[in-house]
Amino acid sequence: MENIGLYFLALIIPLVAQIYVSVTYKKFRNIENNENLTGFEVARKILDKNGLNDMYIVETRGNLTDHYDPTRKTIKLSSDIFHGTSIASIAVAAHECGHAIQDKEGYLFMRIRSLIFPIVSLGTKFAYIVLVIGLIMSAMNLIWLGIILVGLGLVFQLVTLPVEFDASKRALVEIKKLNKKDSEGSKSMLTAAALTYVAGVLSSALEILRLILLFTNRED
Repeated sequence: MENIGLYFLALIIPLVAQIYVSVTYKKFRNIENNENLTGFEVARKILDKNGLNDMYIVETRGNLTDHYDPTRKTIKLSSDIFHGTSIASIAVAAHECGHAIQDKEGYLFMRIRSLIFPIVSLGTKFAYIVLVIGLIMSAMNLIWLGIILVGLGLVFQLVTLPVEFDASKRALVEIKKLNKKDSEGSKSMLTAAALTYVAGVLSSALEILRLILLFTNRED
């Protein structure tokens, strides 16, 4: 029963966080920013002020698919954010600019995340394969190896937390420079988005705990 409870908690926590983000996004998507600037215009202003005049800002498909591409040094904004003049648009655009500024300044946790990404990506890809093989062979060493590989994902998420929080902090500083009246709504929007990362960490931690309990009980 403990394992079932942990399994459902691991599913429900990210779902609740995502619903909260969606509700918050819809709210601030309908509130115009005071300067009537689009997400693209805000991003361009922030980048230029921070010496990133040559960085591209491009439109990308999807809903809230916005991200900073460190390999191409490009900020990609979804259509609603790129063209939108809402509080949500400028908050999201400013957040992605925060990542670009982190990259320029060599922000420690971003560098660590980039370094461990290939290892984490490979490890998590084979984690459950190793677990299944260990289960079939009744080899606890392989099972524990599989759990450790699953844990790499949690390590990556933990390193990601300060990266995201810092990007939001930078975003709010830049938004205040444009218009202080927009900062409160932007803060609410960015806080909601940050909760999804916290929820992801909690969910991953619960999943690892579930696996440990499952296989420890099996061993007993």
